Amino acid sequence: MKLFTKYNRINIAITILTFVVGSIAFYFVLHYVLVRQLDETLRGEQQEVVDYVNAHDQLPVIQNTKHQWITVAAAPETITKPKARSILSYNKTEDEKEFIRQLAFSVTVEQQVYLITVNKSETETEDLLQLIILVTIGMIGFILLSNYFINRKLITRLWQPFYNTIDNIKDYQLAIQQPLQLTKEPINEINLLNDSLNKMTQRIHQDYHALRSFTENASHEMQTPLAVIRSKVEALLQDMEGKEKNIQQLLAIEDATQKLSKLHQSLLLLTKLENRQFIPNEMINLSAIISTKLEERQELITAKQLQVHLHCEDTVLPFHQHLAEILVSNLLNNVIRYTPAGGEVYIDLSKEGLSVQNTAANGALNENKVFQRFYKEEQSAENTGLGLAIIKEICTIAGFTISYQYINNKHDFSIQFKH
Repeated sequence: MKLFTKYNRINIAITILTFVVGSIAFYFVLHYVLVRQLDETLRGEQQEVVDYVNAHDQLPVIQNTKHQWITVAAAPETITKPKARSILSYNKTEDEKEFIRQLAFSVTVEQQVYLITVNKSETETEDLLQLIILVTIGMIGFILLSNYFINRKLITRLWQPFYNTIDNIKDYQLAIQQPLQLTKEPINEINLLNDSLNKMTQRIHQDYHALRSFTENASHEMQTPLAVIRSKVEALLQDMEGKEKNIQQLLAIEDATQKLSKLHQSLLLLTKLENRQFIPNEMINLSAIISTKLEERQELITAKQLQVHLHCEDTVLPFHQHLAEILVSNLLNNVIRYTPAGGEVYIDLSKEGLSVQNTAANGALNENKVFQRFYKEEQSAENTGLGLAIIKEICTIAGFTISYQYINNKHDFSIQFKH
Protein backbone atom coordinates (compact mmCIF):
# COMPACT_ATOMS: atom_id res chain seq x y z
CA MET A 1 0.00 0.00 0.00
CA LYS A 2 1.32 3.45 -0.92
CA LEU A 3 2.06 5.94 1.84
CA PHE A 4 -0.39 8.45 0.34
CA THR A 5 -3.20 5.88 0.28
CA LYS A 6 -2.54 4.88 3.89
CA TYR A 7 -2.36 8.52 4.99
CA ASN A 8 -5.54 9.35 3.09
CA ARG A 9 -7.47 6.49 4.68
CA ILE A 10 -6.38 7.44 8.19
CA ASN A 11 -6.92 11.15 7.54
CA ILE A 12 -10.41 10.70 6.08
CA ALA A 13 -11.46 8.27 8.82
CA ILE A 14 -10.30 10.62 11.60
CA THR A 15 -11.82 13.64 9.85
CA ILE A 16 -15.20 11.92 9.42
CA LEU A 17 -15.16 10.73 13.04
CA THR A 18 -14.28 14.24 14.22
CA PHE A 19 -17.05 15.80 12.13
CA VAL A 20 -19.62 13.23 13.29
CA VAL A 21 -18.81 13.76 16.98
CA GLY A 22 -18.64 17.52 16.44
CA SER A 23 -21.95 17.55 14.55
CA ILE A 24 -23.72 15.63 17.30
CA ALA A 25 -22.32 18.00 19.94
CA PHE A 26 -23.21 20.98 17.75
CA TYR A 27 -26.79 19.70 17.36
CA PHE A 28 -27.37 19.41 21.10
CA VAL A 29 -25.74 22.77 21.84
CA LEU A 30 -27.77 24.48 19.12
CA HIS A 31 -30.95 22.78 20.31
CA TYR A 32 -30.26 23.95 23.85
CA VAL A 33 -29.67 27.54 22.69
CA LEU A 34 -32.87 27.63 20.62
CA VAL A 35 -34.95 26.18 23.46
CA ARG A 36 -33.48 28.77 25.82
CA GLN A 37 -34.54 31.43 23.34
CA LEU A 38 -38.07 30.00 23.34
CA ASP A 39 -38.11 30.06 27.13
CA GLU A 40 -37.06 33.72 27.10
CA THR A 41 -39.98 34.48 24.79
CA LEU A 42 -42.41 32.64 27.10
CA ARG A 43 -41.11 34.48 30.14
CA GLY A 44 -41.52 37.75 28.25
CA GLU A 45 -45.18 36.90 27.67
CA GLN A 46 -45.53 35.96 31.33
CA GLN A 47 -44.06 39.30 32.42
CA GLU A 48 -46.44 41.24 30.16
CA VAL A 49 -49.50 39.42 31.62
CA VAL A 50 -48.31 39.90 35.22
CA ASP A 51 -47.61 43.61 34.64
CA TYR A 52 -51.04 44.13 33.08
CA VAL A 53 -52.82 42.36 35.96
CA ASN A 54 -50.86 44.39 38.51
CA ALA A 55 -51.74 47.61 36.74
CA HIS A 56 -55.40 47.01 36.00
CA ASP A 57 -56.42 44.21 38.40
CA GLN A 58 -57.99 42.34 35.48
CA LEU A 59 -56.97 39.83 32.87
CA PRO A 60 -55.69 41.21 29.56
CA VAL A 61 -57.39 40.55 26.27
CA ILE A 62 -55.86 37.37 24.86
CA GLN A 63 -54.72 37.47 21.22
CA ASN A 64 -53.54 34.10 19.94
CA THR A 65 -51.46 33.51 16.81
CA LYS A 66 -50.67 30.48 14.67
CA HIS A 67 -47.58 29.52 16.62
CA GLN A 68 -48.32 31.02 20.01
CA TRP A 69 -51.45 30.91 22.15
CA ILE A 70 -52.47 31.49 25.77
CA THR A 71 -55.08 29.66 27.77
CA VAL A 72 -56.72 30.88 31.01
CA ALA A 73 -58.42 28.71 33.61
CA ALA A 74 -59.40 28.99 37.26
CA ALA A 75 -56.84 27.41 39.55
CA PRO A 76 -57.28 26.01 43.04
CA GLU A 77 -53.84 27.24 44.18
CA THR A 78 -50.96 29.52 43.27
CA ILE A 79 -47.92 28.24 41.32
CA THR A 80 -44.83 29.40 43.17
CA LYS A 81 -42.10 28.36 40.71
CA PRO A 82 -43.19 28.42 37.06
CA LYS A 83 -41.09 26.17 34.86
CA ALA A 84 -41.09 25.75 31.07
CA ARG A 85 -41.40 22.27 29.57
CA SER A 86 -41.79 20.57 26.19
CA ILE A 87 -44.89 18.45 25.56
CA LEU A 88 -46.52 16.76 22.60
CA SER A 89 -49.86 18.48 22.07
CA TYR A 90 -52.59 18.86 19.50
CA ASN A 91 -52.51 22.12 17.59
CA LYS A 92 -56.04 23.02 16.51
CA THR A 93 -54.82 25.66 14.10
CA GLU A 94 -52.46 23.29 12.28
CA ASP A 95 -54.73 20.28 12.93
CA GLU A 96 -51.80 18.07 13.91
CA LYS A 97 -49.81 16.93 16.89
CA GLU A 98 -46.57 18.74 17.47
CA PHE A 99 -44.07 19.52 20.18
CA ILE A 100 -44.78 22.78 22.01
CA ARG A 101 -42.94 24.69 24.67
CA GLN A 102 -45.25 25.50 27.56
CA LEU A 103 -44.98 27.81 30.57
CA ALA A 104 -47.71 27.72 33.23
CA PHE A 105 -47.99 30.39 35.93
CA SER A 106 -50.74 31.84 38.14
CA VAL A 107 -52.13 35.36 38.72
CA THR A 108 -54.73 36.65 41.21
CA VAL A 109 -57.54 38.90 39.97
CA GLU A 110 -60.15 40.10 42.49
CA GLN A 111 -59.12 37.36 44.91
CA GLN A 112 -59.55 34.71 42.17
CA VAL A 113 -56.54 32.61 41.20
CA TYR A 114 -56.14 31.98 37.49
CA LEU A 115 -53.84 29.52 35.75
CA ILE A 116 -52.28 31.17 32.71
CA THR A 117 -50.60 28.81 30.23
CA VAL A 118 -48.41 30.29 27.48
CA ASN A 119 -47.81 27.86 24.59
CA LYS A 120 -45.41 28.32 21.75
CA SER A 121 -44.91 25.84 18.90
CA GLU A 122 -41.42 24.34 18.43
CA THR A 123 -42.03 23.85 14.71
CA GLU A 124 -40.11 26.96 13.70
CA THR A 125 -37.29 26.00 16.04
CA GLU A 126 -37.12 22.47 14.62
CA ASP A 127 -37.25 23.78 11.04
CA LEU A 128 -34.43 26.20 11.77
CA LEU A 129 -32.46 23.43 13.48
CA GLN A 130 -32.92 21.08 10.50
CA LEU A 131 -31.88 23.80 8.07
CA ILE A 132 -28.74 24.54 10.07
CA ILE A 133 -27.91 20.82 10.30
CA LEU A 134 -28.41 20.35 6.54
CA VAL A 135 -26.19 23.33 5.78
CA THR A 136 -23.60 21.97 8.23
CA ILE A 137 -23.67 18.48 6.66
CA GLY A 138 -23.30 20.00 3.19
CA MET A 139 -20.37 22.08 4.38
CA ILE A 140 -18.73 19.03 5.99
CA GLY A 141 -19.14 17.06 2.75
CA PHE A 142 -17.65 19.92 0.75
CA ILE A 143 -14.72 20.21 3.18
CA LEU A 144 -14.06 16.44 3.04
CA LEU A 145 -14.19 16.37 -0.77
CA SER A 146 -12.01 19.44 -1.23
CA ASN A 147 -9.63 18.19 1.46
CA TYR A 148 -9.25 14.87 -0.39
CA PHE A 149 -8.42 16.46 -3.76
CA ILE A 150 -6.19 19.15 -2.25
CA ASN A 151 -4.29 16.54 -0.24
CA ARG A 152 -4.00 14.30 -3.28
CA LYS A 153 -2.50 17.03 -5.41
CA LEU A 154 -0.44 18.58 -2.63
CA ILE A 155 1.02 15.33 -1.28
CA THR A 156 1.80 14.07 -4.80
CA ARG A 157 3.69 17.30 -5.43
CA LEU A 158 5.46 17.22 -2.07
CA TRP A 159 6.52 13.58 -2.49
CA GLN A 160 7.74 13.98 -6.07
CA PRO A 161 11.37 14.67 -4.97
CA PHE A 162 11.27 11.44 -2.94
CA TYR A 163 10.18 9.44 -6.00
CA ASN A 164 12.91 11.16 -8.04
CA THR A 165 15.43 9.91 -5.48
CA ILE A 166 14.01 6.37 -5.66
CA ASP A 167 14.24 6.39 -9.47
CA ASN A 168 17.88 7.50 -9.30
CA ILE A 169 18.67 4.73 -6.81
CA LYS A 170 17.00 2.13 -9.05
CA ASP A 171 19.04 3.21 -12.06
CA TYR A 172 22.34 3.39 -10.18
CA GLN A 173 24.94 0.73 -10.93
CA LEU A 174 28.30 0.18 -9.28
CA ALA A 175 29.87 -0.45 -12.66
CA ILE A 176 29.33 3.24 -13.47
CA GLN A 177 32.57 5.13 -12.90
CA GLN A 178 31.08 7.71 -10.54
CA PRO A 179 29.08 7.69 -7.28
CA LEU A 180 25.42 8.64 -7.00
CA GLN A 181 24.84 12.39 -7.32
CA LEU A 182 21.41 13.45 -6.08
CA THR A 183 20.40 17.08 -6.56
CA LYS A 184 19.30 19.58 -3.91
CA GLU A 185 15.57 19.73 -3.24
CA PRO A 186 13.44 22.46 -1.58
CA ILE A 187 12.40 20.06 1.24
CA ASN A 188 14.88 19.70 4.12
CA GLU A 189 14.02 16.08 4.88
CA ILE A 190 14.54 15.03 1.24
CA ASN A 191 17.83 16.95 1.21
CA LEU A 192 18.93 15.08 4.32
CA LEU A 193 18.07 11.77 2.64
CA ASN A 194 19.86 12.74 -0.59
CA ASP A 195 22.98 13.90 1.24
CA SER A 196 23.10 10.66 3.24
CA LEU A 197 22.70 8.58 0.09
CA ASN A 198 25.37 10.57 -1.74
CA LYS A 199 27.85 10.01 1.10
CA MET A 200 26.91 6.33 1.40
CA THR A 201 27.32 5.63 -2.32
CA GLN A 202 30.60 7.55 -2.27
CA ARG A 203 31.93 5.13 0.36
CA ILE A 204 30.46 2.13 -1.48
CA HIS A 205 32.03 3.34 -4.73
CA GLN A 206 35.44 3.65 -3.08
CA ASP A 207 35.13 0.23 -1.42
CA TYR A 208 33.99 -1.31 -4.70
CA HIS A 209 36.97 -0.01 -6.62
CA ALA A 210 39.31 -1.03 -3.80
CA LEU A 211 37.83 -4.55 -3.84
CA ARG A 212 37.96 -4.71 -7.63
CA SER A 213 41.58 -3.64 -7.59
CA PHE A 214 42.37 -6.18 -4.90
CA THR A 215 40.63 -8.95 -6.86
CA GLU A 216 42.56 -8.18 -10.03
CA ASN A 217 45.87 -7.92 -8.20
CA ALA A 218 45.23 -11.08 -6.16
CA SER A 219 44.30 -12.96 -9.34
CA HIS A 220 47.49 -11.92 -11.04
CA GLU A 221 49.70 -12.61 -8.03
CA MET A 222 48.17 -16.05 -7.32
CA GLN A 223 48.35 -17.26 -10.90
CA THR A 224 52.13 -16.80 -11.02
CA PRO A 225 53.11 -19.07 -8.07
CA LEU A 226 50.54 -21.65 -9.15
CA ALA A 227 52.04 -21.72 -12.65
CA VAL A 228 55.55 -22.02 -11.16
CA ILE A 229 54.49 -24.94 -8.92
CA ARG A 230 52.91 -26.78 -11.83
CA SER A 231 55.90 -26.24 -14.12
CA LYS A 232 58.34 -27.40 -11.44
CA VAL A 233 56.25 -30.50 -10.71
CA GLU A 234 56.15 -31.37 -14.42
CA ALA A 235 59.94 -30.95 -14.61
CA LEU A 236 60.46 -33.20 -11.59
CA LEU A 237 58.15 -35.83 -13.05
CA GLN A 238 60.23 -35.95 -16.19
CA ASP A 239 63.46 -36.40 -14.16
CA MET A 240 62.12 -39.18 -11.92
CA GLU A 241 61.52 -42.05 -14.26
CA GLY A 242 61.45 -45.32 -12.34
CA LYS A 243 60.98 -43.69 -8.96
CA GLU A 244 57.36 -44.68 -8.46
CA LYS A 245 57.07 -43.48 -4.86
CA ASN A 246 58.33 -40.00 -5.65
CA ILE A 247 56.23 -39.87 -8.78
CA GLN A 248 53.06 -40.66 -6.79
CA GLN A 249 53.83 -37.83 -4.36
CA LEU A 250 54.46 -35.41 -7.18
CA LEU A 251 51.23 -36.46 -8.87
CA ALA A 252 49.35 -35.78 -5.62
CA ILE A 253 50.97 -32.33 -5.49
CA GLU A 254 49.97 -31.70 -9.10
CA ASP A 255 46.36 -32.76 -8.43
CA ALA A 256 46.18 -30.48 -5.39
CA THR A 257 47.67 -27.62 -7.40
CA GLN A 258 45.19 -28.25 -10.21
CA LYS A 259 42.30 -28.19 -7.75
CA LEU A 260 43.64 -25.02 -6.12
CA SER A 261 43.90 -23.39 -9.54
CA LYS A 262 40.29 -24.28 -10.37
CA LEU A 263 39.14 -23.07 -6.95
CA HIS A 264 41.00 -19.80 -7.46
CA GLN A 265 39.42 -19.28 -10.87
CA SER A 266 35.94 -20.07 -9.56
CA LEU A 267 36.27 -17.74 -6.56
CA LEU A 268 37.63 -15.01 -8.80
CA LEU A 269 34.68 -15.45 -11.16
CA LEU A 270 32.21 -15.33 -8.26
CA THR A 271 33.80 -12.12 -6.98
CA LYS A 272 33.49 -10.53 -10.41
CA LEU A 273 29.88 -11.64 -10.64
CA GLU A 274 29.05 -10.22 -7.22
CA ASN A 275 30.75 -6.95 -8.11
CA ARG A 276 28.64 -6.81 -11.29
CA GLN A 277 31.65 -6.57 -13.57
CA PHE A 278 29.62 -8.22 -16.35
CA ILE A 279 26.79 -6.36 -18.05
CA PRO A 280 24.28 -8.56 -19.97
CA ASN A 281 23.80 -6.14 -22.86
CA GLU A 282 24.41 -8.25 -25.99
CA MET A 283 22.21 -10.62 -27.96
CA ILE A 284 23.37 -14.24 -27.79
CA ASN A 285 22.15 -17.45 -29.43
CA LEU A 286 21.74 -19.85 -26.52
CA SER A 287 20.83 -22.85 -28.68
CA ALA A 288 24.10 -22.50 -30.63
CA ILE A 289 26.09 -22.33 -27.38
CA ILE A 290 24.44 -25.52 -26.08
CA SER A 291 25.21 -27.37 -29.31
CA THR A 292 28.84 -26.21 -29.24
CA LYS A 293 29.38 -27.18 -25.60
CA LEU A 294 27.81 -30.60 -26.17
CA GLU A 295 30.19 -31.25 -29.09
CA GLU A 296 33.16 -30.33 -26.90
CA ARG A 297 32.07 -32.93 -24.33
CA GLN A 298 31.10 -35.64 -26.78
CA GLU A 299 34.07 -37.87 -25.83
CA LEU A 300 33.08 -37.76 -22.13
CA ILE A 301 29.45 -38.50 -23.03
CA THR A 302 30.50 -41.46 -25.16
CA ALA A 303 32.91 -42.75 -22.52
CA LYS A 304 30.11 -42.85 -19.92
CA GLN A 305 27.62 -44.19 -22.49
CA LEU A 306 25.13 -41.44 -21.69
CA GLN A 307 21.96 -40.99 -23.72
CA VAL A 308 21.44 -37.30 -24.43
CA HIS A 309 17.92 -36.20 -25.46
CA LEU A 310 18.21 -32.72 -26.92
CA HIS A 311 15.28 -30.45 -27.79
CA CYS A 312 16.36 -26.88 -28.56
CA GLU A 313 14.32 -24.10 -30.09
CA ASP A 314 16.24 -21.32 -31.75
CA THR A 315 16.52 -18.92 -28.78
CA VAL A 316 18.12 -15.48 -28.98
CA LEU A 317 18.00 -13.30 -25.89
CA PRO A 318 19.86 -10.36 -24.29
CA PHE A 319 22.68 -11.77 -22.18
CA HIS A 320 26.48 -11.85 -21.96
CA GLN A 321 28.35 -14.23 -24.28
CA HIS A 322 31.01 -15.26 -21.76
CA LEU A 323 28.50 -15.70 -18.93
CA ALA A 324 26.18 -17.72 -21.16
CA GLU A 325 29.05 -20.06 -22.04
CA ILE A 326 29.98 -20.47 -18.35
CA LEU A 327 26.33 -21.12 -17.46
CA VAL A 328 25.92 -23.84 -20.08
CA SER A 329 29.37 -25.35 -19.36
CA ASN A 330 28.70 -25.64 -15.64
CA LEU A 331 25.28 -27.19 -16.21
CA LEU A 332 26.68 -29.77 -18.65
CA ASN A 333 29.71 -30.52 -16.46
CA ASN A 334 27.39 -31.06 -13.53
CA VAL A 335 25.08 -33.53 -15.30
CA ILE A 336 27.91 -35.43 -17.03
CA ARG A 337 29.90 -35.78 -13.80
CA TYR A 338 26.99 -36.98 -11.65
CA THR A 339 24.96 -39.04 -14.12
CA PRO A 340 25.75 -42.74 -13.64
CA ALA A 341 27.19 -44.69 -16.57
CA GLY A 342 24.45 -45.57 -19.07
CA GLY A 343 22.17 -42.87 -17.65
CA GLU A 344 20.05 -40.34 -19.50
CA VAL A 345 20.31 -36.58 -19.87
CA TYR A 346 17.40 -34.41 -21.07
CA ILE A 347 18.04 -30.87 -22.34
CA ASP A 348 14.99 -28.80 -23.26
CA LEU A 349 15.41 -25.19 -24.45
CA SER A 350 12.51 -22.89 -25.36
CA LYS A 351 11.92 -19.16 -25.45
CA GLU A 352 10.48 -19.40 -21.92
CA GLY A 353 13.37 -21.22 -20.27
CA LEU A 354 15.97 -24.00 -20.11
CA SER A 355 15.51 -27.35 -18.37
CA VAL A 356 18.32 -29.84 -17.77
CA GLN A 357 17.48 -33.24 -16.27
CA ASN A 358 19.73 -36.20 -15.54
CA THR A 359 19.36 -39.65 -14.01
CA ALA A 360 20.06 -39.50 -10.27
CA ALA A 361 22.67 -41.78 -8.73
CA ASN A 362 21.99 -41.31 -5.02
CA GLY A 363 18.57 -39.76 -4.62
CA ALA A 364 17.53 -36.13 -4.26
CA LEU A 365 19.81 -33.22 -3.40
CA ASN A 366 19.12 -30.84 -0.54
CA GLU A 367 16.91 -28.15 -2.12
CA ASN A 368 17.83 -25.61 0.55
CA LYS A 369 21.59 -26.02 0.09
CA VAL A 370 22.04 -27.05 -3.53
CA PHE A 371 23.01 -23.53 -4.69
CA GLN A 372 25.19 -22.74 -1.68
CA ARG A 373 28.95 -22.43 -2.05
CA PHE A 374 31.02 -25.54 -1.39
CA TYR A 375 27.91 -27.72 -1.16
CA LYS A 376 28.79 -31.25 -2.37
CA GLU A 377 26.68 -34.37 -1.98
CA GLU A 378 29.65 -36.45 -3.10
CA GLN A 379 33.29 -35.63 -2.33
CA SER A 380 35.26 -35.33 -5.54
CA ALA A 381 38.76 -34.09 -6.21
CA GLU A 382 37.55 -32.47 -9.41
CA ASN A 383 34.60 -30.71 -7.86
CA THR A 384 35.11 -27.36 -6.08
CA GLY A 385 31.51 -27.10 -4.92
CA LEU A 386 31.12 -23.72 -6.63
CA GLY A 387 29.60 -24.66 -10.00
CA LEU A 388 25.94 -24.34 -9.00
CA ALA A 389 26.67 -21.24 -6.92
CA ILE A 390 28.17 -19.62 -10.03
CA ILE A 391 25.11 -20.66 -12.07
CA LYS A 392 22.83 -19.09 -9.43
CA GLU A 393 24.79 -15.81 -9.44
CA ILE A 394 24.78 -15.63 -13.25
CA CYS A 395 21.00 -16.14 -13.27
CA THR A 396 20.62 -13.33 -10.72
CA ILE A 397 22.63 -10.94 -12.89
CA ALA A 398 20.60 -11.83 -15.98
CA GLY A 399 17.28 -11.61 -14.12
CA PHE A 400 16.57 -15.33 -14.61
CA THR A 401 14.99 -17.62 -12.02
CA ILE A 402 16.61 -21.00 -11.35
CA SER A 403 15.08 -23.84 -9.35
CA TYR A 404 15.84 -27.46 -8.50
CA GLN A 405 13.43 -30.40 -8.27
CA TYR A 406 13.73 -34.16 -7.91
CA ILE A 407 11.22 -35.80 -10.27
CA ASN A 408 10.93 -39.50 -11.22
CA ASN A 409 14.46 -40.38 -10.06
CA LYS A 410 15.88 -37.41 -12.00
CA HIS A 411 17.54 -34.16 -10.98
CA ASP A 412 15.81 -31.25 -12.71
CA PHE A 413 17.43 -27.81 -12.95
CA SER A 414 15.05 -25.29 -14.55
CA ILE A 415 15.85 -21.71 -15.57
CA GLN A 416 13.02 -19.31 -16.37
CA PHE A 417 13.97 -16.38 -18.61
CA LYS A 418 12.67 -12.89 -17.92
CA HIS A 419 10.18 -11.32 -20.31
